[in-house]
Amino acid sequence: MLPMIPNPTIQHLQSDPTMAKLITHCGPCDLKPRRLSPFQSLTQSIIYQQLNGKAAGTILKRFRALYHGNAFPKPVDVVKTSVDQLRSAGLSRGKATYIHGLAQFAVDGKLPNLRQCDKMTDAELLETLTAIKGVGRWTAEMLLIFNLGRPDVLPVHDLGVRRGFKIAYRKRQMPTPEALDRYGVKWSPYRSVAAWYLWRAADMLDGMEW
Repeated sequence: MLPMIPNPTIQHLQSDPTMAKLITHCGPCDLKPRRLSPFQSLTQSIIYQQLNGKAAGTILKRFRALYHGNAFPKPVDVVKTSVDQLRSAGLSRGKATYIHGLAQFAVDGKLPNLRQCDKMTDAELLETLTAIKGVGRWTAEMLLIFNLGRPDVLPVHDLGVRRGFKIAYRKRQMPTPEALDRYGVKWSPYRSVAAWYLWRAADMLDGMEW
């Protein structure tokens, strides 16, 4: 059985009648932080950008195989790997360059570790992470939600979240990021959980009457 999200979260989100209905329909939220190293989390996110899960998973497996071990490679090991060697795993030149640059960013001591991340605000982390070439706001927000477990992040540019809002709230068009940001204020300080339910709406309710 999936773990229940805390009652205060449910009670707060259920003050929005549509969100309350969505919570009832989709069931308990299973959002749990992965707590990978930020380097691993961001590397995997870069690999998965604009690819389906199966293709990205294959490339990730080949990337890890370059280092002949069970553990995820350390930044210093990736820095020693040429962009062309990284491309041999199936990465585009752009992604290989981004991952190499991310590794150098970490080696230079600019990428916070998990303990350091835990001491930083969401805004501080977004500013730090988006300074890395190839890491946009969406990628940084995914790290905050899925890796660090930050509770109040609403990725308003995510197409799945916007599409889920359109479906759940019976809108003719997807909301603009600005409109979704304004509406989402009512879900704070639990916007990450609200986003999770909007993703479920996009997955479960597309084309359904509910």
